[in-house]
Amino acid sequence: MNIQTQRLSLNGAAGIIEVLRDDPMLSPGAPSRGVAVIAHPHPLHGGTMNNKVVQTLARAFVHCGWSAVRFNFRGVGASQGVHDHGRGEATDLLAVIEQLAPAGVPLALAGFSFGAFVATQAVATLWPTRPIEKIVLVGTAASRFEVAPLAPQAHDRTLVVHGELDDTVPLTAVMDWARPQMLPVTVIPGVEHFFHGQLTLLKHLVVRHLHA
Repeated sequence: MNIQTQRLSLNGAAGIIEVLRDDPMLSPGAPSRGVAVIAHPHPLHGGTMNNKVVQTLARAFVHCGWSAVRFNFRGVGASQGVHDHGRGEATDLLAVIEQLAPAGVPLALAGFSFGAFVATQAVATLWPTRPIEKIVLVGTAASRFEVAPLAPQAHDRTLVVHGELDDTVPLTAVMDWARPQMLPVTVIPGVEHFFHGQLTLLKHLVVRHLHA
């Protein structure tokens, strides 16, 4: 993505986790805003850390001074193990956080589709002991998985984005998840699940949220 990209191998419960880390181009000695860990869409439907929506999220975070970490869930690319329907994948995400964004490092979490579902599991696990600076959920797979609700205190830190014409995860499913929480959802008119032709707009919305 840029000249600061690093390829890493981390240890996970199922073996090696393949990781890409993109660091912002900062002035010498200037610290990044923190580490953003981004989860990719469903492994059994072609989802990888190189998905274009995931890359767009990473670019948005880097643009705003965050180090962006993408990784392949177990069984994808060079990551070892087999698909575990979200349970093991949440463990993978927590392992990446533990190794690249330990306690004391400002943390952001983001995910697309299945990755957004997994990200909510990590938020539910971490929030009682570690508030998360920013949360970005795109195309949240609420019609297919039990997406965890967010703590009310996390709502101001959260951006939920969905396409009006998403035929993979209907907008109604996301609204049914968000409504009991009174959690706002940003709807992009005329856009489907993969944000074809609207990735620039998606990046703009995320950057605006990160600057808020």
